[in-house]
Amino acid sequence: MPIAYILALLGTGIGVGFASGLLGVGGCFIMIPVQYWVYTAMGVSTSVAIKLAFGTNLAVVLPTAFSGAMGHHWKGAVWWKAAMYLGGFGLIGAIGGATAATHIPGMILKIAFGATILLGGIRMLTAKPVKVEEQPEDSPRLWAAMGFLLGVITGLIGIGGGVLMVPVMVLFLKFKMHQAVGTSTAMMILTATGGLIGYIVNGLGVSGIPSPHLGYFHLWSWLCLAATSIPMALVGARTAHRLPAKQLRLIFIIVMFYMGLKMIGVFSWLHLPI
Repeated sequence: MPIAYILALLGTGIGVGFASGLLGVGGCFIMIPVQYWVYTAMGVSTSVAIKLAFGTNLAVVLPTAFSGAMGHHWKGAVWWKAAMYLGGFGLIGAIGGATAATHIPGMILKIAFGATILLGGIRMLTAKPVKVEEQPEDSPRLWAAMGFLLGVITGLIGIGGGVLMVPVMVLFLKFKMHQAVGTSTAMMILTATGGLIGYIVNGLGVSGIPSPHLGYFHLWSWLCLAATSIPMALVGARTAHRLPAKQLRLIFIIVMFYMGLKMIGVFSWLHLPI
C-alpha cells in the first residue's frame, strides 16, 4: 500500500477515535469515505470498495468502541444492562443485515447509508429536548426489539450503530444525552461484532480485494486506523464530559448532517471539496 494512503488512514484514525469517544459513534462519517477513496484509487471496483470499507470500518469500531466505553464507564455514563440487551440483539440483527448488504449493488448501499443518517439528523434537530426530570424505563423487551432493528440497519450500512442509537435513546427511550452516548458506545462493541462476522463470511472467495484481507475486512487498513483511533477514543470520551449536554447534542447533529450529505453525494454534485 502506497505511503500516501497509509498516512491518510493513520490521520483518519485520529479523527475516528475522537469522534467515537466524544459522540458515541463509530466515526464512520470519516472512515468510510476515506477508505472508499483509498480502495478505488488502488483499482478496486466501486461495489467491492464500499463493502470493504463497511467491513473494515466495523473491525475498527470494535476496539475503538471498547476504549470509548471504558472512558464513559469511568464517568458513570454507561447503563450496562441496557447496553447488553440492545447490543446482544443488535448483534443478531447486524449479522443478517451485513449478509443482505453483500448482495446489494454498492451505489445503492452508499446512498442508503447517507439517507439514513441524514433522516436521523433531521429528526433529532426538530424533536423537542428530553426533559431533565424524565428517567429512562427499565424495559428489556423494548431494548431487545430496538436493538435488533438497529442491528439490521447498521449491518446493512456498515456502521456500529451509535449514530442511529443515540437519537433513539434520547427521543424514545428517554436517556439523558451523556448516558445515551456512553451506553451506545458500549452497545457498539456487540453490534460491530455481528456486522463484522457477516462481512467476513460473505466476503470469502470474492475476487478483486487487495491482500491481506479476510472477506470484506482489509487487514492493513484496520491496523492503520485502529493504531490511532483506540487512544483517541479515550480523549474523546473525557472531552464529552466537559461539554454541556446541549452543546454535545448540537455537535452530534452537525456530524450527522455532514455524514449524510457526504455519502449521498451532494457535495460532489455541487463540486465542493469537503
